[in-house]
Amino acid sequence: MNIFSFAATLSLLGLTTFNASAQTATPARVISEPVLRSHLSFLADDLLEGRGTGQRGGDLAVRYLETQAAIIGLQPLKSPEVTGYRQSVRIIGSQTLPESRISFQINGRTITPTLGSEIVFGSSGGKEKVTLDTPVVFVGYGIRAQEEQWDDFKGIDVKGKLLIMMVNDPHPTKEEPQRFAGEALTYYGRWTYKFEEAMRQGAAGVLLIHTTPSASYGWNVPQTSFSHERFSLPGMGNAVEGWLQEENARTLFAAAGFDLDRLRASAEQRDFNPVDLHIKAQVNIQNQVRQVEQFNVLGMVPGTDPKLATEAVIYSAHWDHLGMEKTADGKTHIWNGAVDNASGSAALLAMAQAAVRQPTKRTQIFLWPCAEEQYLLGSQSYVSNPPWPLAKTAADLNLDSMNFVAATHDIGVAGSERSSLYESAAKVAVQMHLQLAPAVPDLGGAYFRADHFNFARAGVPAFNVGSAVFSGDGHFHFAKQPEQALKEQMKSFKADYHTERDTYHAQWDLSGMVQQAQFTLNLGYEVANTDAMPAWKKGEAFANVKRH
Repeated sequence: MNIFSFAATLSLLGLTTFNASAQTATPARVISEPVLRSHLSFLADDLLEGRGTGQRGGDLAVRYLETQAAIIGLQPLKSPEVTGYRQSVRIIGSQTLPESRISFQINGRTITPTLGSEIVFGSSGGKEKVTLDTPVVFVGYGIRAQEEQWDDFKGIDVKGKLLIMMVNDPHPTKEEPQRFAGEALTYYGRWTYKFEEAMRQGAAGVLLIHTTPSASYGWNVPQTSFSHERFSLPGMGNAVEGWLQEENARTLFAAAGFDLDRLRASAEQRDFNPVDLHIKAQVNIQNQVRQVEQFNVLGMVPGTDPKLATEAVIYSAHWDHLGMEKTADGKTHIWNGAVDNASGSAALLAMAQAAVRQPTKRTQIFLWPCAEEQYLLGSQSYVSNPPWPLAKTAADLNLDSMNFVAATHDIGVAGSERSSLYESAAKVAVQMHLQLAPAVPDLGGAYFRADHFNFARAGVPAFNVGSAVFSGDGHFHFAKQPEQALKEQMKSFKADYHTERDTYHAQWDLSGMVQQAQFTLNLGYEVANTDAMPAWKKGEAFANVKRH
């Protein structure tokens, strides 16, 4: 059955949108459940081979999205950065080959962790071969944060050295309960920051010590990421980037005469100094390198107000996932990424179909960034070369890993409190008879893990709207029973995240996904039809960013 007859069949079955949304949104812009479901089932199908960056499945996804954008009636942006519905993003792909090794010379002893199970690593920057013989230095959290009076480097020259770091932030103390945002994870705690800081310090590279609590996910996540081809923008990245299992780090430190736990404890103090471990790392990385052109897909609904139409609200959702791989044993593995993020991509198509029937004062832009799973490269490229001026961009409302379980009585708006978008979200929630989900500490740094973060760093108020997937441990209340079983279903996705189990199931109740999409569209309308643009709250780090 093709995708269009599938959509028609669902319509004949009488599937409808979530009632609360239908009652509170004007009929011209009600999200259609059959439309959303049809797009979701297609984008998550094996036919698209996991929508991998630089793979045939990704090309198919782009072709599908731009075709649907044209059918829906989205207009291409009139910008030299865009051709049709595509914005070109040129990136470098590097695949670490199995013969690659990192060995450690310690007191006359050689320790070589097993690639994949004990250590994962790769290179960025496009070099086919990386060979190093360099000292190893422990730099604690690897953080330089002036506002926290924190510097783990203390001016010590680490150029050309291999750094070992901890992920996450220094823990809060009784004396400083809000140090590094207390229980929440700041951007300084994210692995992306660690890699960036190593590059700024001129280091040869960095290995992060993995623990599930500090990373907020299991070893399978970096293991899967580094087993695939990895991508970077030209001129970005380190010669060595990777993760080391905690027990292997403990073994290395002990062999060099150091106690890992004692060093980690010392790294909780401001007076911590980098520690030369008296270890030499011998690095031999063989890469398969290629230049790849990928595409952000985008289209617009022009605004109706002569003045405000020069400003825009962006709805975004990345189209890529981890793709397909054929292993030596002849098996084909597909990471379909149904929830992450065929769900958001499908929702944007359904939202766009509703939006073209009822334009707003400001222009609405629907953006499907590429290479989100490769460190948010598509959205980073967008804000570096914006087809629409960032100074004229009111907000970015992002959708990623949506609610596939059931409708809820509440909606998540974590991150909106950083700007006036929170007040707008509260107004829309009242209109839709929803509660705003209570704020909980952002232990996993979710705010820094999706495409909206690049817009925030560029000064545009932005957040990931309504995602219950990574906050589903009882913080959301479902509108049907048995509620506990639904919560467990939501919670169980954490085990499926970035695995081949993230697949579409025809029996899914998509009322929650429709509800989330409707809330996002309604919020976009609130922002697009209000005279004043959203603004960052006083004291927010992004408030002083100069937009261009």
